[in-house]
Amino acid sequence: MDAQGRGQAGDIDPADQWVLNPHTGEYELRLTPSAPQSGIPGPRRAAPSPNRAGAPAGRTASPVAPGRTVPPPRRRGAPPQEPLPGRRGRRPVKQKSKAKKAVLWTGGTMAFVLVAAAGGGYLYIRHLNGNITSVSDDGASTGGFQTDKAINILLIGTDKRTGAGNGSYGDKDSVGHADTTILLHVSKDRTNATALSIPRDLIVDVPDCETTQSDGTTKVIPGTDDVRFNTSLGQDERTASCTVRTVTELTGIQADNFMVADFNAVKTLTTAVGGVEVCLAKDIDDEDSKLKLSKGTHTISGEQALAFVRTRHSVGFGGDLSRIGLQQQFLSALMRKLKSNDTLTNPTKMIKLAEAGTKALTVDSNLDSIGKLKDLGLELGKLNVKNLTFTTVPVVDNPTEKVKATVVLNDATAPTVFDMIKNDVSFTEVKKKASASKNAEAAEEAARLKGTKSAASEVRVRILNGGAAAGSAQAELEYLQNEEGVLKSENAGNADAALSKTTLEYAPDQADQARRLADIMGLSGAAMKPGKSVTNSQGLPTMTLILGKDFKGAGVSFTTATKAPEGVQQSTADKVECAK
Repeated sequence: MDAQGRGQAGDIDPADQWVLNPHTGEYELRLTPSAPQSGIPGPRRAAPSPNRAGAPAGRTASPVAPGRTVPPPRRRGAPPQEPLPGRRGRRPVKQKSKAKKAVLWTGGTMAFVLVAAAGGGYLYIRHLNGNITSVSDDGASTGGFQTDKAINILLIGTDKRTGAGNGSYGDKDSVGHADTTILLHVSKDRTNATALSIPRDLIVDVPDCETTQSDGTTKVIPGTDDVRFNTSLGQDERTASCTVRTVTELTGIQADNFMVADFNAVKTLTTAVGGVEVCLAKDIDDEDSKLKLSKGTHTISGEQALAFVRTRHSVGFGGDLSRIGLQQQFLSALMRKLKSNDTLTNPTKMIKLAEAGTKALTVDSNLDSIGKLKDLGLELGKLNVKNLTFTTVPVVDNPTEKVKATVVLNDATAPTVFDMIKNDVSFTEVKKKASASKNAEAAEEAARLKGTKSAASEVRVRILNGGAAAGSAQAELEYLQNEEGVLKSENAGNADAALSKTTLEYAPDQADQARRLADIMGLSGAAMKPGKSVTNSQGLPTMTLILGKDFKGAGVSFTTATKAPEGVQQSTADKVECAK
């Protein structure tokens, strides 16, 4: 927001227009009565409709004529109220703590709430909407987060050198690769989250991706196998939706939304909050990143903050994985600063964050308004940062290279990490809040697994494919017969309908057989469905196993890990760590 856009003359910081009302003890937006009201700066994209910008449904906001002031709003049917001396508009509504917390996750966009509560707030919301740049997700995402489900947001930092002073860093002609990528998973109950960093030098298969071009046409960009992950963006005109598809293929996790930031985002956000405190365990003098800091704690912002997150040769082993650790420490420090009272109770910083946050990020088309970002912020703001775990995709050096330059998945641990995120398992210990009915249901499910188990040779089951990959029923049949001794089993073809979860239905007198098969396959009590038996091809009573979309392959256990594998790097956002 510029000063002229708020009807003020001269170079006045918009935050300086907030004053403390001695009668209420709250900050209020003061507009000089004699100042002219000018137009809001033009948006960088087509201005949204009034309803999307926050105007009441069925109404159209009238433009403000030059030279006129905005009268304070009043209740319907009530006479005009006399404004307090030296102020215009209504007193801002006191914000609840969870609304304040949301600023932590949206890079400052939630700060508009404080302004919206004052007279003329609609114009400012419209202005912030104009700051937002959005691009199509090209069908790569789920279509947007939902409030009653776990949330997955893909955060992409590009190495594009646009912006003042950024051309001096490395390759000034970079097309903007996916230099820093984090998949942020927030649990369904909002008690915990996992930020999974994806190394830029990880060898992956980039799939074919349909992209929307600048002229509105669509183009399918052919995929490439065995290439660096960072080429999923920028290379061959790939857009962020290609990175989303690559992450889905790599992890099995489909992002709900994505956000893209360039070098300027780090500089503007850290400046807006007044700097971020970082800790160094040794002196750093990195010629490539231009970072020069002594051992100890420092408050950094702007160019210095950018240099910090780009440093790699002077920390750890000097590679990209060491830089990822440094970036995770920086993001933890930024989040602690954003959540601190020093930020949340400071109107100057809140307004600067609103400006910086909406200008710094490019979002997908499902997050293209302040209202949508606010809704996301309110969901993410419920999280306590002590339960936010930073971790990195487990990798090992590429065995095909003599000079180690790239990495490949660690097949021993990476699948478990991906599986934990897909199944909404926390990397930190959190106290689960459950209702009495949920507790009773969980107890009932657990009881199904308790009791005697029959011998594998006595288990009689028919297997149907209910949403798994083609051929799964036959593959599981062969595994059970040849590897586990479940000889009284048969392939019954396809189920009538697809299921998201695998189920095993059995009659009461087959419970011991069901427990044995559940033990073999790693089925949970929730997958076991007491019911009735059916007749198999030999005319004998048999259980029914339907393989759902969660079936991972013949012989692969359904049991989900409850903690990260040994050796997987992880840290939480509430801990202060010093770069080594």
